[in-house]
Amino acid sequence: MNGKIRLESVTKSYKGVCVLNKVTESFSGGNIYGIIGRNGSGKTMLFKAICGFIKLDSGFVEIDGKVIGKDIDFPSNTGIMIEAPCFTGYLSGTQNLKNLAAIRRKIGENEIKEAMNMVGLDYGSKKKVRQYSMGMKQRLGIAQAIMENPDILVLDEPTNALDEEAVEIFRKVLMSEKEKGKIILLASHNREDIEILCDKVLKMEKGILAQA
Repeated sequence: MNGKIRLESVTKSYKGVCVLNKVTESFSGGNIYGIIGRNGSGKTMLFKAICGFIKLDSGFVEIDGKVIGKDIDFPSNTGIMIEAPCFTGYLSGTQNLKNLAAIRRKIGENEIKEAMNMVGLDYGSKKKVRQYSMGMKQRLGIAQAIMENPDILVLDEPTNALDEEAVEIFRKVLMSEKEKGKIILLASHNREDIEILCDKVLKMEKGILAQA
């Protein structure tokens, strides 16, 4: 697996404010890229642009030679965790993942079980998501992002609300995914995560992305 993401002069304004200012960068497989910056700097909007969730004012995002919004609507083989994970509260974590997996029909119970085990969740538990702690919801969000074995992982503050044990589990999971040749984009306020995990660190400030 040796995928590539290329951003060329990606620009987006929101409510009169330029949140992405001519962002040009490329990301390749087998690397973890750390994106740092204050709240409101444009990190989340950058991730939404890469995932095809927003329409750009100018510029383009290219995934493996295909331009989002022209050749493809969004990158299909992508695991995404942007903002707080949103699940159906009255269902168990397992049932939530089964329902999400049924959309693309790429995986079965074994893959869901493996993803839950990797993040330290019990596949057999009947506990409803509304009874989950924030940390458990974060774990479930990570499981959802990795369960279909995507080529690209886009993770926005994935270690929020995780205890020390869960953070260690998450780091092992991410290093394992990196070894499979995946492109991993990680936005985090956790300096230790960035220092330990990332091959390259970039900083967002007022919509401009630059080497940190």
